[in-house]
Amino acid sequence: MVNFRFVPDRTTIPFLRYEHLGYVVSALLILVSLVLLPTKGLNLGIDFRGGILVEVRMPGAAADLGAMRATLGGLGLGEVALQEFGEPTDVLIRIERQTGDEEAQLAAVDTVKATLAQEFGEDISYRRVEFVGPKVSQELFWAGAQAVIYALIAILAYIWFRFEWQFGVGAIVALIHDVIATLGIFSLLGLEFNLSTVAALLAIVGYSLNDTVVIYDRVRENLRRYKSMVLRDLLDRSLNETLARTVMTSLTTLVALTALFVFGGPVIRGFTFAMIWGVLVGTYSTIFVATPLLLHLNLRQESVAPATQTP
Repeated sequence: MVNFRFVPDRTTIPFLRYEHLGYVVSALLILVSLVLLPTKGLNLGIDFRGGILVEVRMPGAAADLGAMRATLGGLGLGEVALQEFGEPTDVLIRIERQTGDEEAQLAAVDTVKATLAQEFGEDISYRRVEFVGPKVSQELFWAGAQAVIYALIAILAYIWFRFEWQFGVGAIVALIHDVIATLGIFSLLGLEFNLSTVAALLAIVGYSLNDTVVIYDRVRENLRRYKSMVLRDLLDRSLNETLARTVMTSLTTLVALTALFVFGGPVIRGFTFAMIWGVLVGTYSTIFVATPLLLHLNLRQESVAPATQTP
């Protein structure tokens, strides 16, 4: 039986030879993102712009989200988002905030109710109708931003505690790189940015951190094992030794995310796109940002506790 491997044993790719190219690519990503965010901005979803929430229970065994989305999307009410909420018959409808006062919002709700009754019958139960104003949506936006910031701070503390300070700085720079690059691609493509995207950002931070910790752990082991090895060669060796794991983890994750992106429908498309981009940029930043930075942070073999044996 043939033992197939994506990454052959004893791979010796000189990753650190391309560190300056990696820095240039990362600098361009960050620069473009920082220009786009204040100029073009993010396409904020209903969660952050405010709008109308209507929770309904549809008749029958399950709600037909596709038919409901097609029906409500043609009413001229702006953005309308639907998702299953609890039971298969329960649907949460989000409608873009209408221009005008409370009467304009109530009129939109009446239009939705009349259209649903006409298309799906009168046996529809309306369990909740809420209006999300600009103040609440602004609070949601800042709460999401704070969640990402607090996660980065907690990660910095964890890495600093587990490794030397150089590893903590390298990891947090790579994570900030991933977050800014993800915000930039959402701004560039005009994709909707909502609470599920914030959840994707937190997932990206966790994924990228996990990849970085695996490589950093191997770097620390090799620092103890090869005390006379040049640091650049040691980092290359560590990256190659963990490359098979990095490639397989990224590929299997991308396969699952691609299936969700293609077949999961529009409700989770923004989330899955953010995750796909996050896996790609997170893997890149771990190899070409987090690891090469150790060269410039004065990391020394003497800063790592000595091992009991050396070859």
